[in-house]
Amino acid sequence: MPILAMSTLPIEQHLKPIQAALSAHNRLILIAQPGAGKTTRVPLTLLNSQWAQGQKIVLLEPRRVAARLAASFMAAQLDEPVGKTVGYRMRGDSKVGPHTRLEVVTQGVLTRMLQDDPLLEGVAGIIFDEFHERSIEADLGLALSLDIQQSIRDDLRLMVMSATLDVAALKSVLGSDTSVIESTGREFPIETYYRPFSSDEALDTAAYRVVTEALANADSRDVLVILPGVAEITRLVQMLENSTFDIEVCALHGGMPIEAQQAALKLHETRRRVIVSTAIAESSVTVDGVNVVIDAGLERVPLFQPRTGLTRLTTRRVNRASADQRRGRAGRQQPGVCYRLWSQEQPLVAYGEPEIAQADLSKLALEVAVWGARSPEELIWMTPPPNGAWQSSQALLRQLGVLDAAGLLTPLGKQSARWPLEPRLAVMLSKAKSLNALPLACALAALLEGRERVSGSLRDALAQRLSQPRRFPQWQRETKRLMDMASLQMPHKLPLEPLEPLSYLLAMAYPDRVGQFISPGRFKLANGKTATLSVSHPLANEVFIVAVSVESASSEAAIYLAEPITQAALIDLYPATQQWEERVTWSDAQGKLLGEAVQRHGELVLASRLLAELSGEAVQQALLRALKQRPAALFNGKVKQLQGRMALVASIYSNVWPDWSESALLDSLDVWLAPYMTGMTRFSQIEKMPFHTYLMATLSWDEQTHFERLTPSTIMAPSGNRAAIDYEPCLTGRPPVLALKLQEAFGWQDTPAVADGHVPVVIHLLSPAKRPLQVTQDLRSFWLNGYPEVRKEMRGRYPKHPWPEDPITAQATASTKRR
Repeated sequence: MPILAMSTLPIEQHLKPIQAALSAHNRLILIAQPGAGKTTRVPLTLLNSQWAQGQKIVLLEPRRVAARLAASFMAAQLDEPVGKTVGYRMRGDSKVGPHTRLEVVTQGVLTRMLQDDPLLEGVAGIIFDEFHERSIEADLGLALSLDIQQSIRDDLRLMVMSATLDVAALKSVLGSDTSVIESTGREFPIETYYRPFSSDEALDTAAYRVVTEALANADSRDVLVILPGVAEITRLVQMLENSTFDIEVCALHGGMPIEAQQAALKLHETRRRVIVSTAIAESSVTVDGVNVVIDAGLERVPLFQPRTGLTRLTTRRVNRASADQRRGRAGRQQPGVCYRLWSQEQPLVAYGEPEIAQADLSKLALEVAVWGARSPEELIWMTPPPNGAWQSSQALLRQLGVLDAAGLLTPLGKQSARWPLEPRLAVMLSKAKSLNALPLACALAALLEGRERVSGSLRDALAQRLSQPRRFPQWQRETKRLMDMASLQMPHKLPLEPLEPLSYLLAMAYPDRVGQFISPGRFKLANGKTATLSVSHPLANEVFIVAVSVESASSEAAIYLAEPITQAALIDLYPATQQWEERVTWSDAQGKLLGEAVQRHGELVLASRLLAELSGEAVQQALLRALKQRPAALFNGKVKQLQGRMALVASIYSNVWPDWSESALLDSLDVWLAPYMTGMTRFSQIEKMPFHTYLMATLSWDEQTHFERLTPSTIMAPSGNRAAIDYEPCLTGRPPVLALKLQEAFGWQDTPAVADGHVPVVIHLLSPAKRPLQVTQDLRSFWLNGYPEVRKEMRGRYPKHPWPEDPITAQATASTKRR
């Protein structure tokens, strides 16, 4: 396969070693600095490998614009059109043919390829490019690919590459014997200047100031400004367009149509350009003509909060790897300059936190279920999904009806998994047929899934697009794609459909975000959280709403997009809301249990009536809930001692003893405490229960005997008195403490230990006034070295108490000299 002549790239010298490594092994790590040529030279070279003959290689690119550019460039090197030997596939667009052997794909496409054909027939290898970005789908793609490779396709080659990689973490997944090849980049000299801005200067104003400085430099060509978000980009673009500079100003962000993104990257023949971009320009793409980079050093990321089930956008410092990638954009084609809008002393973390550690995992959980795994532990992850976020996603998928109680896909789940959308929207489309509203659902999903910012009324925004589709080409394309998948004909002119089913569709997708009026602008959501609208918002006084776009905050969540819904519609959609459910709650104000029958949707009470009598089961559950809300009543001193003792033995004998942590005990109250609560009706009765006795009763007689031997509650001191051991420090990983009067320890040469001698106790030796004189885990050393000073100071203060010269041979006593 001939490749047209091109300038020598640093990666050239590594091409044969790369081929040799993948011929001998099925995994490889490639670290290649910006400008090395890894994205475009390595895949073409590997097509000639013996193991790839007659098969495809898949190149994963994290960004759509980078995928298109890479495919176009490689096809040009072969003097072929895109779609012949080299093609690309992404959502809503593809150029591949019967002879395509190198497919450049985006992340969602790779996931679908793996799910649709777990054997990956006809695919010889997968290359994960720019893996340092650590998106959820890249992590998922690697986990599924490793599963395939280990189970049925040991001939499948996997290569992970980027300019900056955490090699140690990667090797923990790929194997310690995985080869690592490193290449320098082709980077011209770059001067770096730091231009920090003060807290009273807006970011876009600071960026404009530095753009002005850069344009005044005669050596500067095109300027790339990297800002955290669309709002800052819009403001800076407006400032530059209103300036007197003779420049071409281009915005570049993921919310733009792909054609607009490509247009922003095209070199202007006569005028200098200022390209104002998000992190989309950070890697993969060489922006022709750019030799100046102005980096704000910030990124805007969504952080998912499992406790609230909501996502909060946050702006934070970029990591060092990203900052280096951004800086490298300035030296790809000629000497350049990088202006950093922070101080040189500002510390940056080495690598960014992977998306899997901070995002909503509901789509990931659905893909794992489609794969046939019940838990993430069945796959190999570079960063395992956090347990809290995973449990939250499971709960949402069960509420949507996608998973059953055992974590398996339901029929609705299998149907929803066909749609390349977030689970909420996939469920909405799967259910829309029952409302005769599938076309409207496609249009709505395209609007909600798209990156266009919808402000004001969702109903108005949708009506506007339905009536004037040509004004919104990206939305129109996505709607057509979904309608094609639904086997629906997309009309040339979309009619203004009746929008009555809109609230029904939204409630199908967001059942947990149905909100009930509390006060003007404040709503209680079905998930139990409180969310707010402006009191002047048209929906501020609605009885029920569906909160579509919600962002959490420190106290109450803010609603950015909502739609009213009637109680009748809720009942239509969720008939279970008509069932009466007995509910007993503890009232702090009245100091007693209150019982009522309620009709509810999640945490929202649609109707209620008082109960004359309360069932024993309901009373018990209410008391247990009250106890969970007041854990201090349960975790008294005796229980904490037991917890500490168990923490100690569990740390030495792992997987043998039960978990008695606070969370574990609260989660299992039904098991170990509820059987003793029969007949109780008041919280005051609960507070008097001997919790420590019931907790010990969960151990068998042999276990209790062993437990008492390993962690005795007291130790016989040389004085003949039993001294209590405090095990509460063991809850935080510290050794237990034994406090006793110094005179009672005379004659004790070796520090007493528990857990079969594994753990020496920390001895607090006290004065006659019970104040600490010494803390030690080495009694012999104290008697020889520390005691003489203590004796010298204390015997005059406490003359009635013995202070012998030789404490090791002295008689221990708890009494004074006279006694």
